[in-house]
Amino acid sequence: MRLSKLLLGTASSAVLISFASMAYAADANADADTSAAPTSVDEIVITATKREQSLQDVPIVVTAVSGQLMQDAGVHDIKDLTILTPGLTVTSTSNETITTARIRGVGTVGDNPGLESSVGVVVDGVYRPRNGVSFGDLGDVSRIEVLKGPQGTLFGKNTSAGVLNIITASPKFKFGGNAELTAGNYGAVGGSAEVTGPILGDTVAASLFFADRKRDGYLDVITGPGPRTQTDDVNQNFYTFRGQVLALPTDELSIRVIADYTKRDEDCCLATQLFVGGSAASRAALINATRPGSINTVANPFDRVAYGNRNTTQRIEDEGISAEINYRLGDFAKLTSITAARKWRAETGQDSDFTAADIAYRPDDGTNFNEFKQFSQELRANGTIGSVDWLVGGFYADETLNSRSVLKYGADYYGYFAQRVLGNQPANFGLVSGSIFQAGNGSDDSYHQKDKSFALFTDNTWAMTDSLKMTFGLRFTQDKKSLTTLYSTTGASCDQAEALYPAMLGAFTGALGTAAGAATAGKIAGGLCLNNENNDFDALGTFTQSKTERQMSGTWKLAYKFDENWMGYISASRGYKSGGFNLDRSGRTIVTSVDPITHVPTGLNFTANPNTGFGRELVDSYEIGFKSKLMDRSLLLNATLFHQTFTDFQLNTFVGTAFIVETIPTVVSKGIDADFVWFTPVHGLVLQGGVTYADTHYGRFTAADLTDPTRFASLSRLPGARLSFAPEISSSISGAYTREIGGNLEIRTNLAVKYQSTYNTGSDLHPSKQQEGFALVNGRIGLGSQDDKWTVELWGNNLFDKDYVQVGFNGPFQVDETNDAISVYDAFLGAPRTYGVTLRTKF
Repeated sequence: MRLSKLLLGTASSAVLISFASMAYAADANADADTSAAPTSVDEIVITATKREQSLQDVPIVVTAVSGQLMQDAGVHDIKDLTILTPGLTVTSTSNETITTARIRGVGTVGDNPGLESSVGVVVDGVYRPRNGVSFGDLGDVSRIEVLKGPQGTLFGKNTSAGVLNIITASPKFKFGGNAELTAGNYGAVGGSAEVTGPILGDTVAASLFFADRKRDGYLDVITGPGPRTQTDDVNQNFYTFRGQVLALPTDELSIRVIADYTKRDEDCCLATQLFVGGSAASRAALINATRPGSINTVANPFDRVAYGNRNTTQRIEDEGISAEINYRLGDFAKLTSITAARKWRAETGQDSDFTAADIAYRPDDGTNFNEFKQFSQELRANGTIGSVDWLVGGFYADETLNSRSVLKYGADYYGYFAQRVLGNQPANFGLVSGSIFQAGNGSDDSYHQKDKSFALFTDNTWAMTDSLKMTFGLRFTQDKKSLTTLYSTTGASCDQAEALYPAMLGAFTGALGTAAGAATAGKIAGGLCLNNENNDFDALGTFTQSKTERQMSGTWKLAYKFDENWMGYISASRGYKSGGFNLDRSGRTIVTSVDPITHVPTGLNFTANPNTGFGRELVDSYEIGFKSKLMDRSLLLNATLFHQTFTDFQLNTFVGTAFIVETIPTVVSKGIDADFVWFTPVHGLVLQGGVTYADTHYGRFTAADLTDPTRFASLSRLPGARLSFAPEISSSISGAYTREIGGNLEIRTNLAVKYQSTYNTGSDLHPSKQQEGFALVNGRIGLGSQDDKWTVELWGNNLFDKDYVQVGFNGPFQVDETNDAISVYDAFLGAPRTYGVTLRTKF
């Protein structure tokens, strides 16, 4: 069996010693077996440079994960992939469409559709605009290539941290198929089937894949007064189709057309309370005083009991079609065209306070949604002239993003708000009148963004000698974005609060004194003029922002082959991530009127800031490494030192009431990537592993360095600190053991381990959001026929039921950044232990 059918990619350390020992004992006690188990490293073919090349000949850090080992290690989606790839972290938050991939500790938080990712996702040559894609929808995956470091020359903008390059299997000209049925805990049940074969002799072949999966939720839910009735959350319910046609009309021409459709109807994602301040006046205590039993102030977050009175329905449709045409012009060149059109829509409801009190929510009636439409076209040519392997190409993408963001305040919001800011203070000035306290107040904002991107690129390798090669690549990108926004605010609480401010100021200064009275009046007015209540945004009307960026990016590499088993290389690259617009009400200016004689405030006006733009992000990366084949080509060992400097790093963070986007002057990531694959002396046992050491930290900065200096208070922990989701050590290891046991039977086992050292899960680095170092273990054992006609597998993911936090965040409307004793911090949890049985058949 070729390594390309076994390769997992990277992982490290020696955690599988006991597994290897058991395999060694079985091998020692078994009868002699002369079957052709692999004992050396085969050529591993990848397409990271958009040509087919051996992994060991490419001076890039690449982790190649085969479909077989994804199956063996229990990898079903983008988050599962992390167990096979050191240095890769993937998280999701308030729904599964909001997924963020990070490489070497660098990525873009995905909660804001206006931000594009730092880690690009490419499926069969087609760029996906956001990371929220499930690998379970792709059918027969041939392999996934994880490219680390900036890849802008060939893969374009928004790949400043790396690329997940997914390659699915083409239709086959021999009739066949496969099917699987799976059942597991949490009520998991599902199956898939695929058929492939010729439909026109040896000229046209086709394949069709279908999958349907359901699972109960990982969280139990206390629903309070409703209207939610669903008592579990983070469940699964989707089906998918994927069809392909491959035509080979001549020896020179190939045409591959792929169409897919996926539909999801699920409930996701509530959170649990990670930290609850112990003060009698804590925000949690006030919520329970407003609506008893709405939040548990003492529960362990890993009891997996969440509170939510509103629905978290997510209805998602993802569909697309692509056509790849390859034509070979003799020995001179190969021409490639990839044309694609995609549409993706997610309608999501949310309990926005993550309690059973009715404080804030996003409706699940389809009015709150994000929708992407994308057309893309890539043309390229590559060939060889003398000692130069050349490639030139062009790329065009036209993306439309339509988003409607609806946030409403519930029946308990104003009661909770009044307790929070008034307490036992006098309130006889009419503030609590029904004219301001109206359930259903909130925002209903529409965004229409157009993004047209055009690029020209080239990537060329010159064989200076038989041993020395130099690669030079360059890409010019032009990116044009325009955003049209219409803000709409229900209710007039902010206008009335501004109008009542002088009366509030008089009432409270008379009762509490000048300083305390002014502070209390300011809290009331400010709380009633939060961005989603601020009527001043409506005054902006329908307005448009636009920006055009032109950027050069590129790479230079020098590789030297000492002999057929050793190669060393150095490289320098520049990557580019485009700027854009924050799709949230993130800015307001507080204008205070002051008496010129007494200098006492007399009025407040919370003016909307219409500018939501942010600039481009650049990265300069330098690497020096080697690739080797050792022990008579039975051991592959690669290592690379890297140093990356990000300039104007785009940080998206939630501050408890809104998402803000700020550009941080510098981020530096430096360290080492190492990986190995070893065909051990034990017959049938293959180990593969790797480790990433990454020191990824913010540069020093002050408020004056930010585009909005007032945001520094929310970001004050960041200067000089390690980035969130940036463990210093990230390692993984996997062992696959296959053995024939007679009677045409075969046992196949796999054990995969991923370890990450301590890191913080919150973008503000609050200490409560820190996740201590932990390891996850997946295992699978199968018994089947040697010809793979049938297999029965027992499997388990997170075998030791390790509790860990995916993302920690500020409880909405529940945090005082100056006083943890009264604050609430929430968490989206990692998946618990899951286990089950799978039956597979092939024909």
